[in-house]
Parts: sequence; structure tokens; C-alpha cells
Amino acid sequence: MSAVSNNATLTRQSVLSALSDNNRLRLFSGSSNPSLSLEVARYLGMDIGPMLRKRFADGELYIQIQESIRGGDVYLIQPCCHPVNDNLMELLILIDALRRSSARRITAVMPYFGYARQDRRTAGRTPISAKLVANLITEAGADRVISIDLHAGQIEGFFDIPTTNLFAEPVISKDIADNYLGNGPLTVVSPDVGGVVRARAIAKRVDAPLAIVDKRRDRPGESEVMNVIGDVSGRSCLLVDDIIDSGGTLCNAADALLARYGIADYRDQQAGTLPQGVRKLLDIAMAMVAAPRILLLDEPTSGISSDEKFELMDVVMAALKEDGVTVLFVEHDMEIVSRYVSRVVAF
Repeated sequence: MSAVSNNATLTRQSVLSALSDNNRLRLFSGSSNPSLSLEVARYLGMDIGPMLRKRFADGELYIQIQESIRGGDVYLIQPCCHPVNDNLMELLILIDALRRSSARRITAVMPYFGYARQDRRTAGRTPISAKLVANLITEAGADRVISIDLHAGQIEGFFDIPTTNLFAEPVISKDIADNYLGNGPLTVVSPDVGGVVRARAIAKRVDAPLAIVDKRRDRPGESEVMNVIGDVSGRSCLLVDDIIDSGGTLCNAADALLARYGIADYRDQQAGTLPQGVRKLLDIAMAMVAAPRILLLDEPTSGISSDEKFELMDVVMAALKEDGVTVLFVEHDMEIVSRYVSRVVAF
């Protein structure tokens, strides 16, 4: 009788231990940004959950969770960045796989929310794709969504499940205060009217004035600068935006500041030692990457060979190394960019 009782007790304890193990936090990652998931796992002192991921010949994605997550509290990290459709579909498949594996709760962590710009109808017979994505995530089985700096606050209301919109503004503001406020008068500039709230919040935190670039967009992917509202003459300008697609908005805003409002003097001082091929030096902080400075090299360098471009970038870095300048070619020469980035900066 005693042996039976002891066995029963041991069995009960092992069951309780198993239940406790299954209820613990679990972390899984999609394929859109594995390095981010690894950093999160390292910070939490956890392992990323194992899974089998493969594609069929026709491109279909197959997912299998390779550990028991029954009753577990699962966090799934999968930004819906480029390619948006592939990463979004993978997110939905992963959520469904986790739900059918009897996870107690599934939290979709989406630092970048795909289709966020399509949050309203701007013309007749057009979709509200952000709402559709919210419906898909909910119906797939997610219990909660966490995102960062949603393009529009109303996207939270598209979900019928708890949604948390985190803000990178405190981190970005600290970086701006540490790297810019001591370099003369600073103005925070919104590159379009839609980003005024975002730019105003950062300007308030760093106690800097606000300016606005008014533009008119004729076609998707193209923009035309119309006017600058605010005093930017003789000041360093910090352009803040949350999504960069073609880069036209930032480049046109920078052109307006450089050409019309005295920022060219600041550019000339910084670019005095640069080769002839450099067209413009922009002092930009982008909210999405918090890059301290960016040097854009475009059309005038189109006749330079790849080796000469490589040497040019080395000269640029040697001249401006102390300022932590990030160098990018606007033209689509990704081979030379990747060669350079692998040696000098994290892109």
C-alpha cells in the first residue's frame, strides 16, 4: 500500500511539474528578422522554440512546431517587412500552427506592421488594407498584438483583441540629445504634414523648434516639395520619418531645406574635403533606424567605376569618421554598398 501511495505521489508531482513547464513563457521566431529574435532571446535568457520550416516546389510554406507548447504563453516575433506578403502569410501560418498546438495564449510581436499606410480610403473603390490585415491576424488565432510606432494610431482600433503600440520616441530623443544638441541650433523637421505629430513629440522632448515641409504627391512613390513652414535658416535640421519607401519624401524635403533656407552653408562646411562627385550632405535622423548622419551620393557618381566608388567611400569615412557618418549610394548599386557596409558600418 505504501509503495502504491509513493508511486501515486511521484506521478502527481511529475504531472504538476510538466504542467508548470508547459505554462512557462515560450518564444518563437519567423524568418523575416531572425537576428532581432536572437537578440530578444539573449536578453531574456531563453531559447527560440524549434520548428521545421520548408517550402514546396510551388512556393507554399510548411511549418511544424517541434516541441510541446500545450498550455504555454507563446510570443511570436515576425515583422511584416519586405517582402510584406510573404512575411505576412508566414505570420498567419505560424499563428495557426501555434493555435492548433494548444498554446494557451499567442502574442504576435510585429515591430513593423505591414500595410499600415493603407489605414483609410483616399479615393473611391479602394480597400482599407490595414483593417484587412488586422482581421486576418485575429481570425488566425492571435490573442494579442504588439507593434512599435504604428503609422496611424487608429490601427489599434482595427483589432478586436488587445493591441499594444509601443513608442521608440524616448530612445530616439535620447540619441538626438546626446549627438546633436551640442552642435549648434537644431530644428526638428517633419518631411510632410502627416508626420507633424511624430516630429512635434520629438521636438518637445529635445526642446527644439518644429518646422514642416509641405509637399504634394502626384503619384504613389513620387513626391514634390511645395513649401517649408517654420524658421530653419542657418540651423541644423533633423528630418524625422517612420517609413522610407523610395526615399523621395526625405530627399525632396532635404532639397527644399538646402536650396531655399540657408542650410547649404552648413552643408558646404561639412563637405569641403569631399570629392567632386558628392552632390549633397544631409544631416538626417530617421526614426526607423536612428542613424546619426547619412551621406547620399547619387547622379554625379553614376560615371564612376565600382572600385573608384569604393575608394571614394573610404575617403569620405576618413574625412568624417569622427562624426559617425553612414554612407549610402542612392543609385541601386547594391554590390558596392554591401562590400562597403561589410567593412565599415552596420547597414
